[in-house]
Amino acid sequence: MSFEKQKKDILTRSDKSKKGSIDEGIKPLIDLINSLPDHYTTSSCAGRILLIEITDSGRKDESKWVFIKHSKVSFSEIKKALADISDEKIWLRQESMIIHICCRDLDSAKKMLSLCWKAGLKRTGMITIGKKIIVETFGTERLDTIIAEKGNVIVSDDYLRVLIREANKKYTKNTARIERLYKKIKELKK
Repeated sequence: MSFEKQKKDILTRSDKSKKGSIDEGIKPLIDLINSLPDHYTTSSCAGRILLIEITDSGRKDESKWVFIKHSKVSFSEIKKALADISDEKIWLRQESMIIHICCRDLDSAKKMLSLCWKAGLKRTGMITIGKKIIVETFGTERLDTIIAEKGNVIVSDDYLRVLIREANKKYTKNTARIERLYKKIKELKK
């Protein structure tokens, strides 16, 4: 199957993500990448701040989102989400953006790798080389800590405020990286 056919098939299929749509905070970048003749995206996330319930098994398919937002959060939003929690462990996380980009060939992959690195996305590499060449890029900003267990919040409100402030700072840095990558790719199109 030709690269053009693969690209068309991927870009016209329905979104299979849990959310069912591209995050608004990354959509301009995704649209720009998909407008390039030698690249298209296969998956993406703008980054997020969430509360996640994780069972002792640690299995992803047994985890449950308690709260999720693809932007900065407030203390009141998090407190409201923690008002009615299960007995499982609840983690507060800030996760950075991630994009999987299919490239026509090794030269186009090298160009994308270079653009991502220049935008400050040091965690960028090729994850498959074969029928498809996929570049994965993601930010390094992350916060991940347990805040509740056995139905009780185990951190003080003061510490929760600190965690939220730090998560929001990291999310802001994440957004800046998305903007820098957008500018670098825009330069490529000139």
